[in-house]
Amino acid sequence: MKLDAIEVITLFVEDIGEARSFYQTVFAPEIVYQDDVSAVLNFAGTMVNLLQSTQAPELVTPSAVAKSQSGSRMLLTIKVDNTDAVCAELRRRGVTLLNGPIDRPWGRRTAAFADPSGHVWEIAEELG
Repeated sequence: MKLDAIEVITLFVEDIGEARSFYQTVFAPEIVYQDDVSAVLNFAGTMVNLLQSTQAPELVTPSAVAKSQSGSRMLLTIKVDNTDAVCAELRRRGVTLLNGPIDRPWGRRTAAFADPSGHVWEIAEELG
């Protein structure tokens, strides 16, 4: 068995309209598909599916769908050339940073922010 690449990441969201608006404002991705309960966004070949959390149980049963207020369970990282410049642009777009920019001991300058459903995104610049 060979696993080549991640094709789709599905994020369960509480309010699909709010989530779609947030992702369009922050990332400006191409919308590949959308309906009343989902939006599939193209991030350079990897799809991010925003799915209304009420639709999620059928995908993960018998596991439970965790509430967005239960805490972070994942971190999605995007490589950038200049963390400080991206942070300035995020702030301009109304995004509140959770932390950073900060130089990390593993050679990255990072900053993190959350979407309206609590999914945490990190931007990371490779330090020379």
